[in-house]
Amino acid sequence: MDQPLKTVITGVSGRMGRMLVATIADSDRTVVSAAVERAGHDWIGRDLGEVLGGAPTGVTVTDDIALALQGADAVIDFTAPAATIAFARAAAEAGVAHVIGTTGMTTDDIAQLSGPAERTVLVRAGNMSLGVNLLVQLTRRVAAALDEDYDIEIIESHHNQKVDAPSGTALMLGEAAAAGRGVALEDVSDRGRDGITGARTRGDIGFAAIRGGDIVGEHDVMFAATGERITLRHVASDRSVFARGAVKAALWSRGKPPGAYDMLDVLGLSED
Repeated sequence: MDQPLKTVITGVSGRMGRMLVATIADSDRTVVSAAVERAGHDWIGRDLGEVLGGAPTGVTVTDDIALALQGADAVIDFTAPAATIAFARAAAEAGVAHVIGTTGMTTDDIAQLSGPAERTVLVRAGNMSLGVNLLVQLTRRVAAALDEDYDIEIIESHHNQKVDAPSGTALMLGEAAAAGRGVALEDVSDRGRDGITGARTRGDIGFAAIRGGDIVGEHDVMFAATGERITLRHVASDRSVFARGAVKAALWSRGKPPGAYDMLDVLGLSED
């Protein structure tokens, strides 16, 4: 049996950081080998278990990513774009697999991950859940089957603390719909409607974002034509689905060659 995967958690005090620690604690295949927070955070230098309200774990929270990566097998990262790019470079330097769940990344941000991906395994996805990745595949196939008589609208809902919109998952779904129709999403994306907007442009893919309360994540892909609508839907009621997917990706990375991967690769759903 393989030794437990030594995993570094970045942004450990955040919603996903805490959930990842709890998920790994329930696994016999992974262990938290290091925990990282931003410089100046009041958790720095303290035991991870104690700051989470439990027993000491022997893992001290650090702001030194290079130190944290020493001897590690993988790093799981749900932080912010600038931090993720820095972590990607550090992970590549250390030869540690990098699992990225960070959202809000621009095209330029993503381009900056190509260099690190040449040196280590890099798994990036706007959503780590199995259900969402199945929804991505379904969206692509339905979009390919229906012509532009069917308007495509993507509606996403999240908690009131989410800082980016549309969500990374909504953009994944938009990319899938655009790929199904053989177009580039940037050419057909409609992300803002306010005031006198005029009639909807045929072939556009529309986005709407809802923010409120503690909604974990809901995504609808609507195909609307005259006389009928088809709606594909995924509802996440517990953030642990994302943590379990990220841990699955980290375990999958073991022994894989360097490269840029996504959850479709991890789940064996890739059509490439």
